[in-house]
Amino acid sequence: MNRYSFWKYLLIIVIVAVGSLYALPNLYGKDPALQISASRSAEVSELTGFSVEEALDKAGIDHIGMDLGTNNLVVRFQDEESQLKAQEAVKEALGRSYTVALNLAPATPDWLRVFGAEPMYLGLDLRGGVHFLMEVDMEAAVAKADERYISDIRTQLRDNRIRYKTITRRREGGLLIRFRDADQRQKGIAEIEDNFPELELEQPQLDAGEFHLAVKLNEAAVKETRRLALQQNITTLRKRVNELGVAEPVIQQQGLERVVVQLPGVQDTARAKDILGATATLEFRMTDQEHDVQDALDGRVPAGAKLYYERSGEPVLLKKQVMLTGDYIIDAAAGFDSVTGSPNVSITLDGKGAKRFSDATADEVGRNMAVVFIENKTETVERDGEMVKRKETIEEVINVATIREQLGKRFQITGLDSTEEARDLALLLRAGALAAPIEIIEERTIGPSLGQDNIDKGFMSVQVGFILVLIFMAVWYKAFGLAADVALALNLVLIVALLSLLQATLTLPGIAGIVLTVGMAVDANVLIFQRIREEIRNGNSPQASIHAGYEKAFTTIADANITTLFAALVLFSFGTGPIKGFAVTLSLGIVCSMFTAIMVTRSIVNLIYGGRKLEKLVI
Repeated sequence: MNRYSFWKYLLIIVIVAVGSLYALPNLYGKDPALQISASRSAEVSELTGFSVEEALDKAGIDHIGMDLGTNNLVVRFQDEESQLKAQEAVKEALGRSYTVALNLAPATPDWLRVFGAEPMYLGLDLRGGVHFLMEVDMEAAVAKADERYISDIRTQLRDNRIRYKTITRRREGGLLIRFRDADQRQKGIAEIEDNFPELELEQPQLDAGEFHLAVKLNEAAVKETRRLALQQNITTLRKRVNELGVAEPVIQQQGLERVVVQLPGVQDTARAKDILGATATLEFRMTDQEHDVQDALDGRVPAGAKLYYERSGEPVLLKKQVMLTGDYIIDAAAGFDSVTGSPNVSITLDGKGAKRFSDATADEVGRNMAVVFIENKTETVERDGEMVKRKETIEEVINVATIREQLGKRFQITGLDSTEEARDLALLLRAGALAAPIEIIEERTIGPSLGQDNIDKGFMSVQVGFILVLIFMAVWYKAFGLAADVALALNLVLIVALLSLLQATLTLPGIAGIVLTVGMAVDANVLIFQRIREEIRNGNSPQASIHAGYEKAFTTIADANITTLFAALVLFSFGTGPIKGFAVTLSLGIVCSMFTAIMVTRSIVNLIYGGRKLEKLVI
């Protein structure tokens, strides 16, 4: 009685061996490293490695290893000071075609890497870095869609020779079209219904002689506009983070209007905020040389023109028609003007933008063109005791130049204040504009020393809880308690192995989940051992008591663990980042404890007591 089949022992040995193998990499830690990847048409090869080695030798910086992967190169260093110095030297040597990011590279031995064994990731609260919670301005996204429809409807009506007076955006949302007469309005309704089925039309009740048509997006179109705006913002944020050179960032949607951005290792919060939150774009407009700027300053702005100001404060009158926007830019690089030596940005357009710009400038040679820098900002301020959002749009002319020849795919922008501004503008243009402004509503910065302190305290809590449980079980249940202690140790090993296999991220709440699992893991054994005690008190033999204890306690153990697992799954489904981390480790702990507390302890007890006659059972 109480003997396991050979295959069960073999299964337990295999699971424990595999678990130990994949948990091992976490003992070796990580090395400060640089992760070098190609950001444009360049590629990472052995030549890149030679260039990096040359740059490091020139700067007098030692490195302890270099690993060439699939289009990336990882250079390892002895300490963080060498890592930071090396980043500047390598950036300068490789130029803008490569992204040089700070990283922590696993120090896993080669024989473990053969099996694909890697350590688990550490979350922001353990590694240090910056956490942002951003909210997308969905009203601005819908307003932007309305602006697009103004242009599309205007073109459609003109092409079909339907006469209208004006098309404007209403303050409450949607558009208002003013027609010349009822007949033209009816033709316009038919044309819009045929070509824009996502629009709802309404004829407002007005005075006689007024022929208006109210147009707005239907509910499905509004939802789709908001969804696309959120997805485009996430894509743009990913591009900007890549340009910042951050390794292993986290950028994910939270709810219907928010985005979580976590940047491990980043400590320059101000620069990260400026780059991520900026909605900078460019517009190219011709100057209005037919009218006097002074008239516009006096309040008489000509039709078809708009008054702007240069950075020096000088007023300039520009035409309302936009020749080109930043949406067509596929590459932008900061540099210096070969004549004046001032900072500039070299722009490269896509095929459609190049043709459009070439056509627009063909007849404007000899005239002045202005580059307008546009930035939208959203911030929450207190007004009359309430927190309200304030939107601000900054429009300034950064450059006015004479078109010397027909422009095409490549050209330059000058008039920038500093090399840093040139780099930031080039970064934003490369990454693309945000579909709608975003506001940072939550911000947390965790230093690397605080992250290490969190690791130390978190693991100390696991150790203290683990040791106390070991002592209690050994004292209270004797040999059976020692079997439970072995199972508990294996339970921790298997949790770490699963986290590593899944490449999950361990956070501080995740450590809390492990601490809770340490206590819960022996619950099953307590139920089993107490049941064995009852069976012995009822006069059953030791072997029969052991068998009954495991068999009869199984249903109770399964019920308790499954209900807890349901709670963990709900936490994972509806919780945010920290709560998800807690739910992951709790779920893995429950699954592992079911295996170790039932199968592993039973196998140990069977090895000690199985197959022999027992007069007495010490438990």
